[in-house]
Amino acid sequence: MPLLVAAALVGVEAVALAAYGLVQLGALTASRATMGVTTTVFFVAYGAGLGACAWGLLRRVSWARAPVVLAQLIQLGVAWSFRGGATTVVAVVAAALAVLVLVGIFHPASLAALADDEPGAA
Repeated sequence: MPLLVAAALVGVEAVALAAYGLVQLGALTASRATMGVTTTVFFVAYGAGLGACAWGLLRRVSWARAPVVLAQLIQLGVAWSFRGGATTVVAVVAAALAVLVLVGIFHPASLAALADDEPGAA
C-alpha cells in the first residue's frame, strides 16, 4: 500500500510538471523563443520520465526507485529555495509531497515489493 501511494503521488508530480511545460509553451514569445522551447521540452520530458517511473513503481520494478528518490531529493532542495514570502505555500506542498513519496518508497513493505524484482532475491 505505501508503494501504491508513492507511485500515485509521483504520478501527480509527473502530470504537474508536464502541464507546467505545456503552459510555458503557451507563454512563448518571439524574443524568448529558445528559452521558452527548451523550458517546455525540459518540463515535459521530466514529467514523462517521472510518469514512466510511477508506472514502474506500480509494476514493482526496482529500476524505478532510484530516479524517484533522486527527483524527490531535488524537489526538497527546490522547496527549500521557495521558503519565505509569497511562495511559502509552494515550498510546503513540494516538501510534503517529496517526504511522503520518500516515506512510501523506503517503507519496509515497499522495499520488499521492489526487491522481488531483483535477480537473486529470495
